[in-house]
Amino acid sequence: MSVTSAGAAFKKALVEESPLQIIGTINANHALLAKRAGFRAIYLSGGGVAAGSLGVPDLGITTLEDVLIDVRRITNVCDTPLLVDADTGFGPSAFNIARTVKDLINAGAAAMHIEDQAGAKRCGHRPNKELVSKSEMVDRIKAAVDAIANEGIDSALDRIHAYVQAGADLVFPEAIENLADYAKISAAVSVPILANITEFGKTPLFSREELAANGVRMILNPLSAFRAMNKAAENVYTAVRRDGSQANVIDTMQTREELYQAINYYEYEKALDQTLGKDNG
Repeated sequence: MSVTSAGAAFKKALVEESPLQIIGTINANHALLAKRAGFRAIYLSGGGVAAGSLGVPDLGITTLEDVLIDVRRITNVCDTPLLVDADTGFGPSAFNIARTVKDLINAGAAAMHIEDQAGAKRCGHRPNKELVSKSEMVDRIKAAVDAIANEGIDSALDRIHAYVQAGADLVFPEAIENLADYAKISAAVSVPILANITEFGKTPLFSREELAANGVRMILNPLSAFRAMNKAAENVYTAVRRDGSQANVIDTMQTREELYQAINYYEYEKALDQTLGKDNG
């Protein structure tokens, strides 16, 4: 997928599916699985990069290059448009943020969001977050609003209006606790809003129908498969260590054939055989 068509594909999906379901994909393999499941857009979480690729908390430890590595791996094999978590922009100046945008485009990302937290950021569903000034976030241009959990809905709306005026194409109000707030934000702004329906956070697990009825245009499930994958891995490790064999958990595993189908193994093998001048029928 070209740089131009990645963004165009995301906008097309947003028009054709409402609300647009955006599913988190922690790596390239999961991106392919999400595409097979029929998702029109996928997501790379900053917290997922931190925990999944580096094994560290989402506390501003990751770098732009850490994110770009995972973006490239996903976009190299999957053409489903990818929304990327750009944290606070990976640097204090407008030049840093401009570089982040350019590098994400070059890596094949279709869209990105950026937060209005201070540089020493925290997960949006955790306490003690510190927000930058409205003017500083306007300088960051595209908004992922953490204001509601800190300052209340009216202050958040004030920020959102400023961010949209500065050029934000979408808004990401974080840690919303009731549908009425989504409806209020949706009625007040002209750009699509995103609902982050993450597990074990402050936002209830609202249904697609509930969110659609309250003006939400995008529904994000950022780490659902990642959490399930981690729990499955933990169960397998425990069972193999305890039993000395994987026999008791084999029925919970993806089969070799399922993996081969997901990663298009046979087409690669066919191309390899043709390169080597072989024909396996």
